[in-house]
Amino acid sequence: MTGRESSSPHDSARLAIVIGALGVVFGDIGTSPIYTLQTVFNPEDPHPVPLNVNNVYGVVSLIFWSVMIIVTVSYVLLAMRINNDGEGGIMALIALLRRRGAQQGRKAAVVLAALGIFGASLFFGDSMITPAISVLSAVEGLKTVEPSLGEAVVPITAVIIVVLFLVQRRGTAAVGRVFGPLMILWFTVIGTCGAVGIRNHPDILKALSPTYAITFLSGHFHIAFFALAAIVLAVTGAEALYADMGHFGRKAISRGWLFLVLPACTLSYLGQGALVLDDPAHIDGPFFLLVPEWLRLPLVLLATAATVIASQAVITGAYSVASQAAQLGYLPRLRIAHTSESSFGQIYVPWINWLLMVSVLTLVFAFRSSAALAYAYGMAATGTITITTLLFFYVARSRRMAPLWLIGAGAGVLLLVDLLFVAANLTKLAHGAWLPLLIALTAFTLMTTWQKGRRIVTADRNRREGSLSEFIDDLHNQRSKTQTVPGTAVFLNRGKLTAPLAMRANVDHNHVRHEHVIIMSLETQPIPRVAPENRITVDDLGYSDDGIVHVIARFGYMETPDVPAALRLLEPAATEGDLQLDQASYFLSKIELRIGPEPTMATWRKRLFVATSYITADAAEYFSLPRDRTVIMGSHIDV
Repeated sequence: MTGRESSSPHDSARLAIVIGALGVVFGDIGTSPIYTLQTVFNPEDPHPVPLNVNNVYGVVSLIFWSVMIIVTVSYVLLAMRINNDGEGGIMALIALLRRRGAQQGRKAAVVLAALGIFGASLFFGDSMITPAISVLSAVEGLKTVEPSLGEAVVPITAVIIVVLFLVQRRGTAAVGRVFGPLMILWFTVIGTCGAVGIRNHPDILKALSPTYAITFLSGHFHIAFFALAAIVLAVTGAEALYADMGHFGRKAISRGWLFLVLPACTLSYLGQGALVLDDPAHIDGPFFLLVPEWLRLPLVLLATAATVIASQAVITGAYSVASQAAQLGYLPRLRIAHTSESSFGQIYVPWINWLLMVSVLTLVFAFRSSAALAYAYGMAATGTITITTLLFFYVARSRRMAPLWLIGAGAGVLLLVDLLFVAANLTKLAHGAWLPLLIALTAFTLMTTWQKGRRIVTADRNRREGSLSEFIDDLHNQRSKTQTVPGTAVFLNRGKLTAPLAMRANVDHNHVRHEHVIIMSLETQPIPRVAPENRITVDDLGYSDDGIVHVIARFGYMETPDVPAALRLLEPAATEGDLQLDQASYFLSKIELRIGPEPTMATWRKRLFVATSYITADAAEYFSLPRDRTVIMGSHIDV
């Protein structure tokens, strides 16, 4: 009795985490049954799959085994074994590859990290397409209730999407509490509906045998190959399982998938297959037609709520990816608002939010149906999945997680499956698959241009700033020429090698320095978060009596730098006296970028780099500096 009582709080906590994961992680993949099967047999497809008994068995079997191989094996059993201090997802793999490339200088790691950036770029395309196709597919259920409502689908979808993006700034903490129970209801309902469909045609259970998938793929390859472009819709959202691992943990996500989501989705696909076998006319909306007519409107409303949750998950995922990309130097500083005091991962990035809203609405009005968007959706998902698989096996090989022959064999099989899906989706290039590739190419070009331009600007800035050690030596030897004023000054600097431009200007032009000077550099570590005891390092720069120290503050790539909070960790003994942080002045060097004649980059990339710099968040706000005590000094650099 005592053992049970003592373990019950722990069990309750684990159950709460699983429920939370159900509300956030599985929204995208859990709503795939709404549109997958009907998209496969869409008669308007440029490569239609004939609707007959054998093909229904083959398609349902191929859907099931695709989910098992890609989601259960690739992600749940394999990829989620690798994490970066608990964090998962493609950005975590990029951080691991960058760390390995920096330590060992391996070109392969650098090349794969660049490929990973393209995968992250594909995710931005995914985050634009998911809300459009998910909400459209749910609202299209109205046509099964009343066919005349078909004209209202697009306007209703647009209104839902606008409201969804308008409430983002309020955060998801309050709504999040109902997400988990609502998704449990969702999976219970779709599983039950599927079971009812199976009861009417139990022979559909034969599709669970891999022989049907293999026979369909090998015996009708000319049909099955093109069908893969739609079957991939069943695994969209797989990346979310891995990306959200840091929030919920591997065990919670695995349990939620294996014990509820996978069985419910499987029952739904089987039930829809049974329904179509009974009456091929049901292919127009097999998901909603599984229930009696009087239950269809409630199911449409529940599906709409579930797709909003799916959209919410991918939107917050886009915020997270953009924030991590900025921390790793692939995007400029973005204004980030934390929307929850209890959950650090809940953030709001205004610039990304409005970009996504405009993009999603454009897709809704341009494509006007979930079937038309399906071709674009599959390309984004398969590209991200393939790149994640490739990066995972490279990291697994470098860590020697298994014998090389086993890693090679596993990589060969899984990459073959992934590449089959990629090849099938490439056949839809002219029908919408070009869209996520265009979005990804645009995002990739922007991120790599920013990274390269940032290196160029940093090199020029370092040259202008000059050596910090020489500057401190000159300041120390010529102290009589510089007047010391009371107070504490904090100069934010890019490193320890060069002198801050603002401090150099103060000394050279104003001939003054503060009694206490902190030259502060911020470092983004290739880990999600840095422990407080590892946050600060102090260096007296060779003189222990001049009141000038250099401080390095370390932050993880998922953290927003808070300079005043970091400074409060300093000990007076390390800073050569008591600091007056409540009255300290903060100095920033503002750089104005101009297009110069040097052949550092192509002219169009220079223009892109300068244009991108305008979305950079205000430095004082980004570093949480007090505005009334922040001084900004300007300079210009030619790119």
